[in-house]
Amino acid sequence: MFTTYFTTAWRNLLRSKVYSVLNILGLAAGMAVALLIGLWVRDQTGWDQFLPGYQQAYQVRFRQSENGIMSSTPHVCLPLATALKNDIPEIEYTVPKFGPVGSIFTIGDKRISINGLFAGDEFLQLFRYPLISGKAETALKDIYAVVVTRSTAIAVFGTTDAVGRVVDIYGDKCHVTAVMQDVPKASTMQFGFIRPFSSFVATPGWSRDALTKWGDCFFDLYASLRPGITYAQAEPKMRMLVKKYTPESWPAFRREVAMQPMADWHLYTDFKDGYPSGGLIEYVRLFSVIGLLVLLIACINFMNLSTARSEKRAREVGIRKVIGSSRKGLIAQFLIEAIVIATVSGILALGIVQAILPGFNGLIRTQISIPYGSLVFWLAFAGYILFTGLLAGSRPAFYLSSFQPIKVLKGIVSSGPSATRGRKILVVLQFTCSIALIIGTIIVYQQIEYARNRPRGYNPNRLISTVAISDYSVVKREVLATGMVSSMTRSTTNVTFVASHNTIEGWPGRQPNEGLSLAYNAVADTDYFRTMGMPLVSGRNFTGNFGVDSLDVILNESAVRRMRLTQPLGQSIRWHVSNSPRQLRIIGVVKDILTDNPFTAPDAQLYVFQPEATFVFMIRLDPRVNTHVALSRLEPIFHKNNWDGSFNYQFSDDSYADLFALETLIGKLAAVFAGLAIFISCLGLFGLAAYMAEQRTREIGIRKVLGASVSQLLLLLSKDFVILVSVSFLIASPLAYFLAHRWLQGYDYRTSIGIGVFLLTGLGALVIAALTVGYQAVKAALMNPVTSLRAE
Repeated sequence: MFTTYFTTAWRNLLRSKVYSVLNILGLAAGMAVALLIGLWVRDQTGWDQFLPGYQQAYQVRFRQSENGIMSSTPHVCLPLATALKNDIPEIEYTVPKFGPVGSIFTIGDKRISINGLFAGDEFLQLFRYPLISGKAETALKDIYAVVVTRSTAIAVFGTTDAVGRVVDIYGDKCHVTAVMQDVPKASTMQFGFIRPFSSFVATPGWSRDALTKWGDCFFDLYASLRPGITYAQAEPKMRMLVKKYTPESWPAFRREVAMQPMADWHLYTDFKDGYPSGGLIEYVRLFSVIGLLVLLIACINFMNLSTARSEKRAREVGIRKVIGSSRKGLIAQFLIEAIVIATVSGILALGIVQAILPGFNGLIRTQISIPYGSLVFWLAFAGYILFTGLLAGSRPAFYLSSFQPIKVLKGIVSSGPSATRGRKILVVLQFTCSIALIIGTIIVYQQIEYARNRPRGYNPNRLISTVAISDYSVVKREVLATGMVSSMTRSTTNVTFVASHNTIEGWPGRQPNEGLSLAYNAVADTDYFRTMGMPLVSGRNFTGNFGVDSLDVILNESAVRRMRLTQPLGQSIRWHVSNSPRQLRIIGVVKDILTDNPFTAPDAQLYVFQPEATFVFMIRLDPRVNTHVALSRLEPIFHKNNWDGSFNYQFSDDSYADLFALETLIGKLAAVFAGLAIFISCLGLFGLAAYMAEQRTREIGIRKVLGASVSQLLLLLSKDFVILVSVSFLIASPLAYFLAHRWLQGYDYRTSIGIGVFLLTGLGALVIAALTVGYQAVKAALMNPVTSLRAE
């Protein structure tokens, strides 16, 4: 029986080649979109889950109150690691971390710059990265140990057999204790080496002082639960550890200890009231829905074309019923036909995805691949084909199998309003989805451009940054002597990045138990604000005299507002730095600048004069010189003076553009899928219009004989489809507005939704639909009426 069904299905495919191609192509496009989204979702939800025991690994965070507003921060204090280990028996390992940091590996005449991190000695026990050689339990015990990845070992030593080899890292003679496999791309932590945290805090200074300071929150901390223990069991015991150990300072920030599971690090990056509230997970869910919608649009095409051509199959249904076929048998036949088409479409979709994956990966910077070697994938793919076939074939199967044999054999097949109402509803549904997607895509683009064009508070033009370990005064003198730059300075961080926040323990008008933490940046000379193009609102700049400037501070406007200072100049604040508070005098106020997040309010920030804490060279190229020439003149200076002879620079515009990475990714994905959705919709519209024109061939011929013009016939054949698209637009507009408005509420700095985007999208949809239908309409209208009537 099933062999007969498959044979009949294949014959029907070959008998109606044009409509079969349209059905297969439409389904294949929809299935390709859904498959591509599925692969992307699988990639994003699989981050950090390659490690054994990842379910028990967590990042420790602080929930804290600042002026009554709860927030969450991953930066905690070092004493917490010991407190968790000693006070919470459910905790198995605790690992402090600092980094990523850049280091120079020197062996002989070879110098290589590598990014890595400092981590506690239980790092490789908590995070069970596969080791090529060495032992996880002892690899980070020695202060002069270093663990390297496979790529680092090959780059430095030329082989992975590196255990026991010695390498110079900034003067420390470090011996390799373990070699591990390279860290996969789908990992939140990326590094080329690990050094013991004990080596980071070995030298007297702020890092060693932080070992006992509950207020120095500059570090990442990770912990793992013992096997069989749940977070719910441990959380009540750890929540108030800060209050237990520092009851006198706890009221200012009310810091509570919380932990975020490793599986959530990549997906949940937004926090509200101190708890995870969203992030990439929202877009994973959104595009999962979009994938289903696009697949639904493709299935609607199949339904419409199959039911529209019902008259072609009516006689077949009548004969089969007369000779004894049951309705269940006919339903099975039509469903199998749909599954056959879905199978062909699925194979084509797989080829389409394979062909576009390189471009897709390049567009959104991923490394997605089809897991051909996975049995689970093939089982899921078979289920996907079966689901699509049943979904696409459901309405045609039940509709066609309902025909009464007496009527259809007499040539009576309903073609009135009730027969076409279903097709019209489906056309409206698919264009509603497509138009809503296009509107959403445009609003995402508008939001990105709105924030991108937001005043930054500094001048980004021809501003570059580079990290260098060298004699600053020597490098600056030689750089300025080239005539290629207009100014140069050095600071703790790039202008678009905040390295840390520091506690302010006192200021005029501070209320009891009020906490305040300001973004921190140190400068090395008096040229910082001039180089950045940051105007002083009031007061003066630093003098360049360390003895004087070390007791001065410059605040931005947000910090002044946060402290509620009406006359800030000359006022004193108590800044908690290193091992003791320090009184600083406010000497100036500068404009706010945008740093980590261009969609939020500017950070409240302080600037101090600390040349020893600066590492990033900020260089403004002279506007009168060629950029390429300027960089070629600067390169030899850094090659000569930098520790590793490197000159790795980044333009400020490029680093600022990186801040839009997530929104840009979402915009690109939305644009691709919206375009494919409208293509699939138009493909179905094209087939439907072709069939309707074919059905009305005789009517068109008679109308032409009676004097109807081509334009009148064009309007006759197109108006129904234009009306359906117009109805879709009226439904899609409020739906898209609601969803876009809700999405925009997640941004403090957001664009407004104007009526223009709706009018533009609606007009575009109508034009596309008119062109799609118009081709078939013009073709039918230009047909010779004699030929049309003779064909009848």
